[in-house]
Amino acid sequence: MKQVTIYTDGACSGNPGAGGWGTILDYNGRRKEFSGGEAHTTNNRMELTAVIEGLKALKEPCEVTVVTDSQYVSNGITLGWARSWKANNWRKKDKKPALNPELWDELLTLIDKHKVKIEWIKGHAGHPENERCDELAVLQSQKHQKGI
Repeated sequence: MKQVTIYTDGACSGNPGAGGWGTILDYNGRRKEFSGGEAHTTNNRMELTAVIEGLKALKEPCEVTVVTDSQYVSNGITLGWARSWKANNWRKKDKKPALNPELWDELLTLIDKHKVKIEWIKGHAGHPENERCDELAVLQSQKHQKGI
């Protein structure tokens, strides 16, 4: 299996508000950057979308390290929250609905195609790839805020 690192970040101006996501795929020293956004979204939706879009870009099953500064994404996967929510018809332990079920469902489906490890890093701490993903996400957020 190919070993790939996916760096991700999401941003939102207002929450909800205009948002963006940025992703860097790193395979064998080759990098591809992806980004996108929405006019009305949340930061958590953009964090999830960044990971989803990175995984969707892979053309075959890979060993993937996802590097994210989102505890929502990291804990949702590594602590099993998302699978538990899905098993409980997208309800949390407190019986309240889990947010973003369609994105979590898509992410879980993509994760099952690969061997995925999630690595949480502190955001805005000088990590070059995380800073670049943040830059991409903020640019998209600004673009969607202006309606461009």
